[in-house]
Amino acid sequence: MQAATASNGCIQNGATSEDVTAENGHADGEVASNGIGPGPTVLLDQTNQDIVRLIGQYLKSEGLNRTADSLMAESGCRLDHPAAAKFRQHVMDGDWSKADHDLQELKALLGEANNLVEMKFLLLEQKYLEYLEDGRVLDALHVLRNELTPLQHNTARVHQLSSYMMCSSTQELRASTNWEGKGTKSRSILMDKLQAFLPASVMLPPCRLRALLNQALEFQTLQCRHHNTTQDVALSSTSLLVDHCCPEDSFPTHTVQILNDHCDEVWFCQFSPDGSKLATGSKDTNVIIWDVHPDTCTLTPRKTLEGHSYGAAYISWSSDSTHLIACGPEESPEVWLWNVETEKCMKVSQSPEDVLTCCAWNKDNNKFVVGGIRGHFYQCDMEGNILDTWEGVRVNCLWCRNDGKTVLASDTHHRIRSYNFDELTDRTLLQEEHPIMSFTVDKNDRLALLNVATQGVHLWDLNTRCLMRRFQGVTQGHFTIHSTFGGANQDFIASGSEDNRVFIWHIRNEDPIAKLSGHTRTVNCVAWNPVHSHMLVSVSDDYTVRVWGPKDKVPKPSVSSSSSESSNNSSTWNDMVS
Repeated sequence: MQAATASNGCIQNGATSEDVTAENGHADGEVASNGIGPGPTVLLDQTNQDIVRLIGQYLKSEGLNRTADSLMAESGCRLDHPAAAKFRQHVMDGDWSKADHDLQELKALLGEANNLVEMKFLLLEQKYLEYLEDGRVLDALHVLRNELTPLQHNTARVHQLSSYMMCSSTQELRASTNWEGKGTKSRSILMDKLQAFLPASVMLPPCRLRALLNQALEFQTLQCRHHNTTQDVALSSTSLLVDHCCPEDSFPTHTVQILNDHCDEVWFCQFSPDGSKLATGSKDTNVIIWDVHPDTCTLTPRKTLEGHSYGAAYISWSSDSTHLIACGPEESPEVWLWNVETEKCMKVSQSPEDVLTCCAWNKDNNKFVVGGIRGHFYQCDMEGNILDTWEGVRVNCLWCRNDGKTVLASDTHHRIRSYNFDELTDRTLLQEEHPIMSFTVDKNDRLALLNVATQGVHLWDLNTRCLMRRFQGVTQGHFTIHSTFGGANQDFIASGSEDNRVFIWHIRNEDPIAKLSGHTRTVNCVAWNPVHSHMLVSVSDDYTVRVWGPKDKVPKPSVSSSSSESSNNSSTWNDMVS
């Protein structure tokens, strides 16, 4: 019976023990190549053979060589092709002539002919540098002239290598080359580079089991419905015995604070880009600026900006968090430009006939755009002067893109169009079948989140101009509701709803992961803190601003009362988990 070897270096199922012994390169009665004993005691399919090899590689990397050898002997597998194993040994020993000879044996196993040249170049590069470190300048020069140069490969690198002959010390050589120096460490790095050219069936990629475990952990993290941190989940800090899953209590779904400072419907809220402040706008004509306290996940009133005679229905912060613009509802002909620190205010108005209901800051903080549904669309400077006008554009919502010259506008034709003020060009990016009440764009300038009348929340890819998600659950009629991207990596979507609730979705799933109750009337706007991702705020027609956070941020009820007053005696703490 002819012995057959699997392509990964393991004995094929169905081979006899004599076949195994012979296939390992030994005559009958000889000890197997690993020196432990004769052939395999079990028959393994291809998948299990691969698993054994991965375990064997891991055991050897941890210094458990005898255990690895015993595993290979009992399974009949081998970690690497014999020629590859010999090649590795010679590289690690620094026996360059034998390593070069091994390359010729491996030639038939390489995927591309050019790989042989690349591998030889890497070998000779290490050889050259080790000669230089040993002070064998003439030998190094011989390698450079008679071995590296004739390869006619990576000429620029050859010229760079020649410059290292001017190094006067080992320390200077290592610093100039960013090289670990002669020894096991640099040769291991070299071996990792060389392995990239060899098929996995010939030689396993380095640390393959650990790489697979990292991939599995990354996938579990992507699948985690409540993963809300920028920190990578590392193998060293997690258990492999159970799947990764963040606790629900760490997610901002619990009422931490209820603020009653407004005395009428609250229409809008937005955090400053630095996450330190929140602005809320209300029908009561006031914009309140709040200080954010991330440790307690709470807000305290900082100042009240008064005089918005039509109410404040939309707010936009400058990217440096120093200024904001406030717009009124449909009948408002003005916008208010505020310096948040000095409370200096400037009204911007072209005509009493204007209706200016939406605004957005240019990314350079020196310009902003305003518009409305009667066809007014302006670009203004910080003094309130109108720089450019786009006639006849009836807009519901605006957004300035990261390129500093393009403005996105949703219009009364159910479209989002792109307007370039430098080139005076425009084009349609996407078309909905129903009115777009509001929209926002993620920090990467790639995804647009739309609140569509009678349809709910839609997610569009601005690059491909494709509708990606129709998020389920939210009640959206013809009220203007503002949704938001959120979370540490903007993996979450949150929106208010006409059924008095806040809905949260993971960006990869159309079904909500949380429905937050507590408001008693329509939730008009939701804002997620861009810096402190455990903090969410919603505002409602019930006159309240509600702060949501993790369970451990919910204040404990005191003995005398279940709520305590804020500094202005109008903001209350809610000790109930919603």
